Amino acid sequence: MDSELIKLAEELTTKEDEILYNLRRETHLKTLFPRMLSGPIQGKLLEILSKLVKPDKILEIGTYTGYSTICLARGLSQNGKLLTIEINDELKPIIFKYLKQANLLEKVKVIFDDALKVLPTINETFDIAFIDAEKKSYLKYYKLIFDKVRKGGLIIIDNVFWNGKILHKEEKLDNYTLGVIELNEFIKNDNRVEKVVLPFRDGLMILRKL
Repeated sequence: MDSELIKLAEELTTKEDEILYNLRRETHLKTLFPRMLSGPIQGKLLEILSKLVKPDKILEIGTYTGYSTICLARGLSQNGKLLTIEINDELKPIIFKYLKQANLLEKVKVIFDDALKVLPTINETFDIAFIDAEKKSYLKYYKLIFDKVRKGGLIIIDNVFWNGKILHKEEKLDNYTLGVIELNEFIKNDNRVEKVVLPFRDGLMILRKL
């Protein structure tokens, strides 16, 4: 998208609060891949979707520094809970620092482990699931969480454009790009969901389970 249009979109979007701003700033200062963070526009979209659903339970695969976690958790019902799984426990200080500031420590449970190991052990039903973790395992995540999402629930998947690499199918592709392509092809033919892809940032797919 044209940089001026992105700037305009940011101007027209409700501004992130001080907690999210500081989290985004610290992520850029202290992590190697700060662009993995959802950011103001996508974060506000996740927050609004969550507020529309008013979920009792949210499942997130890929916490990173917790920006999307906070945004999603702000839409939880009064007694709602969010379960998020992050493989990198070195991010723990940042995650808990900002969850505390956002008064979400009692609503959010963070599991530091490989999601592929954790997901089969979870026997709960979720209203929203958000996938934003290791791309080569995208389809595995999708299959593992599908039966855990209620009928009418949302499955949201980030990075389905993967920096445009998914278009270069004639080239020798890395496992991450192949993982995103594999997921996209599977969902394209999955009649158990209705779907839409928002062509902003790195492609955000939103599915509603039928």
